[in-house]
Amino acid sequence: MDLRTLARYRDRIETDLRANVLPFWMERVVDGERGTFHAGLSNDGTLNDAQPRGSLLTSRILWTYASAYRTYRDDDYRLMADFAYRDLEQRFWDNEHGGYVWSIHPDDRWARDRKQVYAQAFAIYALTEYHGATGRSEPLVRAQELFQMLERRTIDLEFGGYLEAFARDWSPINDMRLSETDQNDPKSQNTLLHVLEAYTNLVRVWPEAAAKAALGRLIDVMLHHVVDPKTHHLGLFFARDWTVKSDRISYGHDIEASWLLWEAVEALGDKAKKARMLPLVLAIADVTLAEGCDEDGSVFNAGGPEGVSDNTKEWWPQAEAMVGFLNAARLSGEDRYVAAALRSWDFIETRLIDRVHGEWFRGVDQAGAVLPDFEKVGFWKCPYHNGRAELEAIARLTAVGAF
Repeated sequence: MDLRTLARYRDRIETDLRANVLPFWMERVVDGERGTFHAGLSNDGTLNDAQPRGSLLTSRILWTYASAYRTYRDDDYRLMADFAYRDLEQRFWDNEHGGYVWSIHPDDRWARDRKQVYAQAFAIYALTEYHGATGRSEPLVRAQELFQMLERRTIDLEFGGYLEAFARDWSPINDMRLSETDQNDPKSQNTLLHVLEAYTNLVRVWPEAAAKAALGRLIDVMLHHVVDPKTHHLGLFFARDWTVKSDRISYGHDIEASWLLWEAVEALGDKAKKARMLPLVLAIADVTLAEGCDEDGSVFNAGGPEGVSDNTKEWWPQAEAMVGFLNAARLSGEDRYVAAALRSWDFIETRLIDRVHGEWFRGVDQAGAVLPDFEKVGFWKCPYHNGRAELEAIARLTAVGAF
């Protein structure tokens, strides 16, 4: 593909990252008076601090600004990462039982003190990135502690994999759902994928035998139980014995998994696993292109055996598609994946970037109209998906063109 075209896309993406996304969270979401973050922000900029705030949001902010600081060495990004690290440690860490609680009230009292494995995974992901960016030892020590806690308390010893959630003291609970829209099953692709992501980053900064062994086992779980070898979609929910409990498809998770699985085998350095993973990664990208993408290059939210079942388009599948297709392009050398990635960016630039109030809208309908009930900042709306996608795209496009 023409290098001048790639350079223009790279520059457009970097402009949005550094002039829009990263400044937005520093200027609009930091609550300087209370030394924390605002819990919610509507599309028009109206604050909502009455709702609970999750450790997940803070972890994702921490990862984003640590990664941005590692890339650009901008002191403002370092200060934002420091701020998020303090918020995570002071407000969400459980000194008695260990682990990070799920959410807090506006007055900093814990709202839900359960230990959701998904939240612990994002904390490891953020802490290891912060350590790698700054060299601070305490975040790595905390990530190691949390890793050992997950390995000791959350693994299904009979069937393998990680269970979804536990009480504050790590005892079993009946309701393990990640959110009200999720099924109440003991294992989910979403949690497993993000433990994989976290352990990949852990191995990069702490390549000890225990961490590498855990990552290798989890790669095997994804290959043997989560990815369907016939359809190349990922299952969403599972019984303990890996019986699939849903026929729904999340196209965004599929394409996100395609590149995170490759990152995992690269970090592990296992040649046999890489050889097995390569055709699978490309097959997942292909099925996303064939079944999950609209004519304008955007990614639908969900589907099933009958085809697309949710034609709305949230911000995060578009972000993950851009990276997933660029990853497939690097592995295959095929320009069609580059074209798919650039179409993802065209859709983002045209439909999702908010030119008036900043950041990206959370989602649009199939016609491209902004979904009005979605917030700009909230429990799930964060800078991690789009910030990471832009950082990844900039790096990958730069590597191709050596600009």
